[in-house]
Amino acid sequence: MENTTALKSVLKRDRLIVGAGLAGMAALGWAYLLYLAWNMPAMDMGADVGMARMHSRGAIELALAFVMWAVMMVAMMVPSATPMILTFATVNRVRRAQQRPFVSTGVFLAGYVAVWGAFSLAAALAQGGLHGASLLVPGTSSAVLYVGGALLLAAGVFQWSRLKYVCLTQCRTPANFLASEWRDGTGGALVMGLRHGVYCLGCCWLLMALLFVLGVMNLLWVAALAAFVLAEKVAPGGVWISRVTGVVLAAWGVWVIAG
Repeated sequence: MENTTALKSVLKRDRLIVGAGLAGMAALGWAYLLYLAWNMPAMDMGADVGMARMHSRGAIELALAFVMWAVMMVAMMVPSATPMILTFATVNRVRRAQQRPFVSTGVFLAGYVAVWGAFSLAAALAQGGLHGASLLVPGTSSAVLYVGGALLLAAGVFQWSRLKYVCLTQCRTPANFLASEWRDGTGGALVMGLRHGVYCLGCCWLLMALLFVLGVMNLLWVAALAAFVLAEKVAPGGVWISRVTGVVLAAWGVWVIAG
């Protein structure tokens, strides 16, 4: 009984430490985004801030855009991954108490962040391409409306897809994911983090791509998307929240294209 009480105390302490660390990561990410927004007052926050002053897509400009996307993904996605990471930390501590193999929770988190880092690189490259084709500046051509409407429509349809449901289910059930995907060792923890990141990416990539329509540095939309992703994963009835939103996005896309 005494050992059980001590373990519960340690588990609570671990969750507080890990939770505080994740909150700190997200807070630093949001602080950086606010810094960017504050120091670019002359720029349209609905425009493509990362490339707004680019005359060529050089390595420096690409690196800056990548950093912006990477920090933004940490700020948006780490909060929604917190239930999974806290569950991983709890399982790890129990295994340690049982003198079974365990690894740092940071390794699992590194795998998760690496997946969104890869997405950030792809997004930065896409941002440069779209900016170069003048497809990110509202009002420049009808093609901008068609691209934006098509992206909204695609995101809406995807919210009802089988892939969305499978990925969202994995994100909403941390205990089931870890029970089926557990691997021992540092390499195993990294693979688990990567696999969870892939599920999370599969669930949310089109929602993140909507930032090309809503504004890459429009912090109100960034915050709204982050809150929605969190609700999808943790709120009761998250699947139906996703599907209702899909109808709204599809209707919005049709309206934009038709208008």
